[in-house]
Amino acid sequence: MGPQHPSTHGVLRLVLELEGETVTEARTVIGYLHTGIEKNLEFRNWTQGTTFVTRMDYLAPIFNETGYCMAVEKLLGIEDQITDRARTIRILMMELNRIASHLVWLATTGMELGALSMMIYGFREREYILDIFEMITGLRMNMAYVRPGGVSQDVTEEALVKIRELLGWMPDRIDMYEDLLSGNTIWRERTQGVAVLDVTGCLALGITGPVLRSAGLGWDIRKQQPYGGYETYDFEVPTESTADAWGRYQVRLNEMRQSLRIVQQAMDRLEPGPIMIADKKIAWPAQLAVGGDGLGNSLEYVAKIMGQSMEALIHHFKLVTEGFRVPPGQVYVPIEAPRGELGVHAISDGGTRPFRVHYREPSFVNLQAIPAMAEGGLLADVIVGGASLDPVMGGCDR
Repeated sequence: MGPQHPSTHGVLRLVLELEGETVTEARTVIGYLHTGIEKNLEFRNWTQGTTFVTRMDYLAPIFNETGYCMAVEKLLGIEDQITDRARTIRILMMELNRIASHLVWLATTGMELGALSMMIYGFREREYILDIFEMITGLRMNMAYVRPGGVSQDVTEEALVKIRELLGWMPDRIDMYEDLLSGNTIWRERTQGVAVLDVTGCLALGITGPVLRSAGLGWDIRKQQPYGGYETYDFEVPTESTADAWGRYQVRLNEMRQSLRIVQQAMDRLEPGPIMIADKKIAWPAQLAVGGDGLGNSLEYVAKIMGQSMEALIHHFKLVTEGFRVPPGQVYVPIEAPRGELGVHAISDGGTRPFRVHYREPSFVNLQAIPAMAEGGLLADVIVGGASLDPVMGGCDR
């Protein structure tokens, strides 16, 4: 089955052995989308790396960027210099991205199980969030918006208005999805008691995120090992005890509600201030602004470095072409992405490029669960089990 099958979420190939409609053996075959992102990072400077990593899990680009930048900042020893506004914007963007990611899961899973309306509604609401991302970053996806030292540019007032509108009507939309699906006989029969993986199985396989929380263990890195200021936000970690596809559906719905809570709090505490670290040796690219041609350096800044200060021009040239040096060392930074623990293991040899960056990618780890979920079940339930993991092959095959 696959890798071209629409239900294999990208380019996953499943080798299934059947006895009638019953699966006797399942093997996952990955690697069809191998982009070589981790290897490419070794040939770019530390700031350029964010342009690559954002394309890994392309449904959760802000998480890929934030994890990477936090690792670089930890190597530089500048975590405590990140401004309050930059931290708040990162959390605001991550939680909007979490909602957008879960909406794609709900839309595609709905389509696979026959709830076609859910596909339309899920993408309709996600489109609105991508419009917000475009207003803030200039791009809808793969924005390279989070940079070592802060974020590339400030949130516009126009985008804040749009976020407030989203906060106004989105809770009702989530209730609507629940009304549409939760009482539906077909939806219940296709998800309840299907693709069961209990907490012991999750822990044995290293499964994290909504799949683990649907088995009853409320492990969420935002609560257990807070980062980036999450410890100052008030939110709950949704769990279920069913350990099946139904439980994962419930967990993701409730996570969207909690993300809206966090977005509201981030909006309330968004105080004016700098969005990039004060150290000009790291803050690259400097003083960005959206011009008529999209993303670029502000005209005043270009006029200054070109016409008034040779030192500023030399510094800008060195910073952009060569990049800053990062002290030798290695770090591991985990964050809670929509699919589970996204960990960044970054190693520096003291140069202007990473020596090695390796991602602990939740899609890759969680795919191990497919044989445990599928074997002994029906062929149709392989679709449900695979979908309930929410794998993104861009993250898996990085």
